[in-house]
Amino acid sequence: MKCFLIASLLFLINGNLHAQTQPDSLVQAVTLHENVPVPEPTEKALEYYSSGNVIWAIDLVWGMLIPAIFLFTGFSAKIRSWAEKLGKKWFLIIGIYFAIFIAFMFIIDLPLSYYEGFSRQHAFGLSNQTLNKWFADSVKALMVGMIVGFLFLWIPFLLLKKSPKRWWFYVSILAVPFMILFLFITPLWIEPLFNDFGPMKNKALESEILSLAERAGIEGSRVFEVNKSVDTKQVNAYVTGFMGSKRIVLWDNTIEKLNEKEVLFVMAHEMGHYVLGHVWKLIFFISLLTLLTLYLANRTAVALINKFKGKFGFDQLSDIASLPLILLLINFFGFIITPIANAYSRYTEHEADQFGLEITQDNHDAATAFVKLQMENLSNPRPGLLYKLWRADHPVLGDRIDFANEYRPWENGESLQYGEYFRK
Repeated sequence: MKCFLIASLLFLINGNLHAQTQPDSLVQAVTLHENVPVPEPTEKALEYYSSGNVIWAIDLVWGMLIPAIFLFTGFSAKIRSWAEKLGKKWFLIIGIYFAIFIAFMFIIDLPLSYYEGFSRQHAFGLSNQTLNKWFADSVKALMVGMIVGFLFLWIPFLLLKKSPKRWWFYVSILAVPFMILFLFITPLWIEPLFNDFGPMKNKALESEILSLAERAGIEGSRVFEVNKSVDTKQVNAYVTGFMGSKRIVLWDNTIEKLNEKEVLFVMAHEMGHYVLGHVWKLIFFISLLTLLTLYLANRTAVALINKFKGKFGFDQLSDIASLPLILLLINFFGFIITPIANAYSRYTEHEADQFGLEITQDNHDAATAFVKLQMENLSNPRPGLLYKLWRADHPVLGDRIDFANEYRPWENGESLQYGEYFRK
């Protein structure tokens, strides 16, 4: 089940370039002083784009239909009753209910998750992952979700119980320290459950990345190379964490498929997110969207409970059996406000692109990096308006290539927007 808030949190943890690459043959012919053209999407890319839109629509409906079935069949109330028999204390009832509920959701979602995350990716040549690895990672994610839910889900339901009229406000405030905690622990304890992190093998490139980080004002960072080629043909890099968990992460595919200058631009983009404080701004922005979403969900939930409490099997939102109702409404209102979230995300990504261009002043390698992303990612560089509004949390690649070609204020002696952040 695809939840807007979960998707936002994942973006927060790993705000990345969505980088995926292809051989250099189509970009090598362009000289350093020529604009890099935006390639036309291949038939395979257009097929991937079209089928992706269909899957997105299916996920959207699925994320509301399944919780609705749990509610209107009274099955959620039955799970609550099972939990009450297994756990006498209120805290345990919450945790047991969630464990049973998420296990059912995992089983129900499994065929669709398999097609989306494994079968389709292999059919389009985007994955190296074995079925065993995919399933093991899926089970690990389930276990992590169960543990997190068991440890923390009682908090919003306690607030629901103590303050049924203002719980949505208090939960939105508490979401901020929770996101900060998650940001801190994810690179240390969660991500290593799924992939191997180690020191960079290319020490010369590592030295250049650290020099670039120092020039960007990022001190005390460590560079990690993660073995993602075991899973995917995608390429990615990100700067994550803070204080003791701060790190620069490169997928091994990135180092293999991009040349060194392209890697440095990718890293400059990610450093831009860090230096410009996008993580903290996004935490604040998500907390506002959470506030709005939960407020609307609360108002709607009360009306629905009053009307359908006989079918639902509960008459209070503080009843743990209401969880599918809360998720359904979060998904519904999340869909409505997704264009706002995506617009803000695109804005920060554009800022990071601008930061990367200003600190590297390497328009050619920035543009060729984006071309490679388009080719291997089977991307449509000029998607339609609905795609931009509801699916594009990054600027479309055609626009990013154009911007990389055109943005050169240093050549005209103009001041740099982010020059104040750069150290000599």
